[in-house]
Amino acid sequence: MLIPQKTCPEDPVPDSAPSSSSAVERRNRYHHFREITTRWEDNDVYGHVNNVVYYSFFDTAANGYLIEKGGLELESSGVIGIVVESKCNYRRSTAYPEVLEAGLRADRIGNSSVQYGIGIFKKDEDEVSAWGYFVHVFVDRETRKPVPIPASIRAALEKIRAPEA
Repeated sequence: MLIPQKTCPEDPVPDSAPSSSSAVERRNRYHHFREITTRWEDNDVYGHVNNVVYYSFFDTAANGYLIEKGGLELESSGVIGIVVESKCNYRRSTAYPEVLEAGLRADRIGNSSVQYGIGIFKKDEDEVSAWGYFVHVFVDRETRKPVPIPASIRAALEKIRAPEA
């Protein structure tokens, strides 16, 4: 898969999440939530959800929102989002069979990209278990060249935009 280079100077530059692992992200910093049910296969030999699974949670939160609120059609949209950067900070373990919630916000919206802030919470808990960011660059499905964020997706992203710092 060809991964485009960021070409727009106004596009996001990480990181708006707390940089210190001692900082605590809280639920009130997120604008949209998606329930995620852990699976048996998510646990590793240490008895907790493996670190790589959190990136799948991030992908599920961001793309689920784009499908439901932004009109993204996975198989036919002419413009798609390609992940070009991600980071995850781990605070507390989670394990199957816990129900989790992924909090989502748009930290930065550029011409052709968005940086999401994403927090993974145990159901109904205020403190995050893991948090990080995820950068989508929107590209033409065929050429994989960056294009402006489609109007319907931009409108959905504006609804979950993080307040300016």
